[in-house]
Amino acid sequence: MKTVFIINPMAGQGPDTEKLIDKIKEVSLFLNEDVGLHVTSSPGDAECFVKEYCKIHGATRFIACGGDGTLGEVVSGAFLCPDAQVGVIPLGTGNDFCRNFAQSNDFLSIAAQIEGESTKCDVIRYHTTLNGKEKTGYCVNMFNIGFDCNVADMTASMKKKPFISGSLAYLLSIFVMLIKKKGAKLLIELDGEKKYCGPLLLTSLANGSYCGGGIKSNPLASIKDGFININIIYNISRLNFLTKLPFYMKGTHIKLPKIENVIFTTKCKKAVITPLDGKMRLCTDGEISDAGKTEFEIIKDGINFVIPAVKAKEKEAILI
Repeated sequence: MKTVFIINPMAGQGPDTEKLIDKIKEVSLFLNEDVGLHVTSSPGDAECFVKEYCKIHGATRFIACGGDGTLGEVVSGAFLCPDAQVGVIPLGTGNDFCRNFAQSNDFLSIAAQIEGESTKCDVIRYHTTLNGKEKTGYCVNMFNIGFDCNVADMTASMKKKPFISGSLAYLLSIFVMLIKKKGAKLLIELDGEKKYCGPLLLTSLANGSYCGGGIKSNPLASIKDGFININIIYNISRLNFLTKLPFYMKGTHIKLPKIENVIFTTKCKKAVITPLDGKMRLCTDGEISDAGKTEFEIIKDGINFVIPAVKAKEKEAILI
C-alpha cells in the first residue's frame, strides 16, 4: 500500500515544509519505499485531495502532517474508502488524538509511520444545518461547545505569541474567558432522550480523552468502545469552576465528592444539540465554525488508524 504524506504548512507554529519534505524523501529512499507528497493550500484542501485520490487510486495510507484538525480533514476524505488507512505526524498545537496511545512519542517518526500497522478506531460523524446550508463531516477526537470552544478560539490566538506553548496558552485563555464567563444555551438530547435545556458553562462530545494540548477533560472516553463520551458542566460560579479546574485538567475531577452537582457525564450512541439562540460556535478537533442544530453519531471502527512501528523508528535514527 502506497503512503501519501499530507502536509499542512500552517499547522502549529508553521513547520519548515521544505525540510520536512526533504526528510520524508530521505527516509523513504532509505526504506526503499515509494511515497507521495501533497502540501495543502487552504482549509478543506486535505479532505478534497484525499477524497479524489481514493477515487482514482483506491486504498492508500495517508499520513496527516499537522494537528488534529488536519487529521480530521484527512479522515473525512478517506472515510468512504473502507480499506484506506490514516496516520498522523503531530505538528499542530494540540496534537491530542495521539495522546490516547501509549506510543504517543513515536508518532513523529516518518519511518515508523511508513512501516506501522493499522488498528480500528471509532470516529464521530456529525451533520449540521445553518442558514439553509448543510454540512456533514467526521471528528476523530472531540467537539467542544460553550466555554471550552471560546477557550479554544482564544488559545489559537495565544499560541501565536512568542514563548506561549499549548498548555500555557490554554490555561491563560481559561482565565480570560472566566472573566467573561461566556457559555451557551442549549437543548441536549442523547439517544432520543432530553437530558438538558438551558444555559450551561460547556459541553463536550468526545471520542478521545484529551483536549487543549493535554487537558484530560474526558477521562472516561475511549476511541474503541463504540460510544460518545458526554460532559455537561452546569452554569456554575467562577469560584466553583476554579476550585475544580486543576482536577479537570488532570482528569481526576470524576473522583471529587459531589462532582455530580457540577458536571454530568455519560455515554451515548447518538446526540442532538440545538442552540437555543439559533446558532452556536462548534469546535471540531480544534477547528471552530458556526453551527445550527447538529446531530452526532458514533461510527464504531470507522477508520483504520496507523500505529507507529517502534523498530522502524530505530532505523530512522541511523539517518540522524
